[in-house]
Amino acid sequence: MSRIPLRPLARILPARDKGENPDVIERENLRRRHEEMQDKARARAEGRLLVLSVFFVTAFVVIGVRMGHLATSEAVEPVASAHGAVIAQQRADITDRHGRILATNFETHSLYVQPPNLIDPEYAAQELVKIFPDLEEEKLLELFTGKRKFDWIKRKISPEQKQAVHDIGDPGLLFGPREMRLYPNGKLAAHILGGTQYGREGVNAAEVIGIAGVEKQFDGYLRDPANGTRPLQLSIDLTVQAAAERVLAGGMTLMNAKGASSVLMDVHTGEVISVVSLPDFDPNNRPRPPVSGNDPSVSPLFNRAVQGVYELGSTFKIFAVAQAIDLGLVTADTMIQTAGPLIVGGHRISEFQGKNYGEISVADVIVHSSNRGTGRLALQIGSTRQKAFLGSLGMFDPTPFEIVEAAGGKPLLPERWTDLSTVTISYGHGISTSPMHLAAGYAAIANGGHYVSPTVLKQTTPQLGPRVMSEKAASAARKMLRKVVTDGTASFGDVEGYSVGGKTGSADKPKPRGGYYKDRLISTFATIFPSHDPKYVLIVTLDEPSIEAYGETRRTAGWTAVPVAAELIGRVAPLLGLRPTVEPSKLEGIQLTSSN
Repeated sequence: MSRIPLRPLARILPARDKGENPDVIERENLRRRHEEMQDKARARAEGRLLVLSVFFVTAFVVIGVRMGHLATSEAVEPVASAHGAVIAQQRADITDRHGRILATNFETHSLYVQPPNLIDPEYAAQELVKIFPDLEEEKLLELFTGKRKFDWIKRKISPEQKQAVHDIGDPGLLFGPREMRLYPNGKLAAHILGGTQYGREGVNAAEVIGIAGVEKQFDGYLRDPANGTRPLQLSIDLTVQAAAERVLAGGMTLMNAKGASSVLMDVHTGEVISVVSLPDFDPNNRPRPPVSGNDPSVSPLFNRAVQGVYELGSTFKIFAVAQAIDLGLVTADTMIQTAGPLIVGGHRISEFQGKNYGEISVADVIVHSSNRGTGRLALQIGSTRQKAFLGSLGMFDPTPFEIVEAAGGKPLLPERWTDLSTVTISYGHGISTSPMHLAAGYAAIANGGHYVSPTVLKQTTPQLGPRVMSEKAASAARKMLRKVVTDGTASFGDVEGYSVGGKTGSADKPKPRGGYYKDRLISTFATIFPSHDPKYVLIVTLDEPSIEAYGETRRTAGWTAVPVAAELIGRVAPLLGLRPTVEPSKLEGIQLTSSN
């Protein structure tokens, strides 16, 4: 930058020639220089003041916006944070076949303590016990005054409990956000859904993992973020499930049974529409597994329909007859001698209550539920072919039903498959299977001879598997099952308009150390409906039922399981969209004549 001299010669010399004072020129130039310097300083100061004022205005605006946000938002407690892996807590919903919620997530909070930050540990302990009666004041006070810097008090608390703890006002009591699993229908379908618990936990999140039922079976799917908001859709129908549980619970009480189960299955798709096991539980408050005792069925967690394997008695007789017809050994009209004696392997085969039916048709073997008739058919079939047939029905393997408990329902088979085994297994003794196995077996008869695997997932098309019997054999078996209801041991099972067919089974319960109880039965009724065009299979099983009727104690399936199943069919058939039909009957006293 060039500077103007204070005493420029170009002005000083002319001034001297004119007699003027050169110092005046110097003072004038000095004044101008000072004025320029002042103008620059003033401009610089004004720029700085402008920048500073913009900064303060911006700061006041930010602070004002933040204060307004805090004033209109809900206060939250400060939470500790730690570096580490992110805990994925999102879990997909579970719905029934119509999209209705069976399991979902619910936002809640956990309660934890940082003892060094507590102001009044004794008061905090006293107030917490008032809010959570299950806590012990002495243990809380010991924790609050100890050396620990952190500990959980409650993993899940309600909004009301959170507010009550907040009102204590102690900064050492802190809350952490949580997602808990909620089953809005309570006990409904509890054994199918199973339950969850917390896995990895942090103060800001907790991992929800499945521990039973479909929650555990499909844990990977339910926790996979790639599935987005897509729920896991089950084959269960919420409305049908509710009706089945209500009816079965009433039947269990009426028949004085210690337990009960039912399976309702679509015979073409394998979809299980309803599964009930009683007693049951609430998955929102899942009980702990029993720690003592050898009988797992005493626990409400035990799924009788899938885990329980039982000798299901005479319900197996239809399999022997269907196989004999399929092999061409007999027809429905073939006469079979059921009179005794029938001695196999040194053991006498007897009929229920010592009855003697004499020579009857194969169809009547099923109608009257003849042990000796079925046994003689089984001997014609032979053990090798019998084993192959039952194996094709899935009777030797754990059911493929998609809940983790199904793996525990492995059938119990004889160590040596002798002729005696062949005979006793033909009428449901000497082999133990689950009600779900039985449902799959009856579905093969109902759908025309194809094995169909039970599934808990919704299907859109038929899922028929390999053919296990001919259509002719399946059709003949269906007619016999219908006749059991109209003329045989299941007369209480007829439901007007729905043409029920089925077979009763009453098996003595085995003792833990061998032998059988004489006064304890597993009573089962296996049904298909409508019998002329089957769409569903229903299995109802009662554990140790007993009812007084006509002056006697009745325990057999015809008196116990059958009326319960009939009531259940009458209740759920309309819910399934089945319209009642009027079956043709003979007109008594009317003679048809030609109109010509």
